[in-house]
Amino acid sequence: MPLDFTKHFVAVPTEFKLRNNTGCSWKVTVKLMNGRVTLDQGWATYAAVHHIKIGYMVTFKLLTPDTLKVIIFDDDGIEVVNKCGKHDEAFASKE
Repeated sequence: MPLDFTKHFVAVPTEFKLRNNTGCSWKVTVKLMNGRVTLDQGWATYAAVHHIKIGYMVTFKLLTPDTLKVIIFDDDGIEVVNKCGKHDEAFASKE
């Protein structure tokens, strides 16, 4: 996460809900690594389930202090729409 982005927080949360373009949510933990805030547990599985590949662009918009809207664009710049699917219950966010 860019350091400028973290300025928007009084304290960076230890967990974020990632909400996609169909309203599904997914929990990921946040970790401080080398002075930068990174998405940790749950992110690799999120990326795999949502078929994020090298060359894709992923945007994040802060909706609430602990919720980010995630929009994924493929390598042609077309928005990827993912339906909610089954995933690891430890990181699924029930809403």
